[in-house]
Amino acid sequence: MMLYPPVAELVEKVGSRYQLVNLVARRARVLSQKAEEEEIPLERKAVSTAIDEVYTGKLTLKKKD
Repeated sequence: MMLYPPVAELVEKVGSRYQLVNLVARRARVLSQKAEEEEIPLERKAVSTAIDEVYTGKLTLKKKD
């Protein structure tokens, strides 16, 4: 079974698997909470949406100097 997008490509965009998991989880929580507060059903799972945002470049990590 092939996953899309490939995890290796997502890791390249973020830096490490650990950062990827944290970034996606944090964003998924925000999406879920917002949908719950506004009483709007999600069309897709929040995690899938967050992964797509990372893959397309909409969601990135800010690096501290």
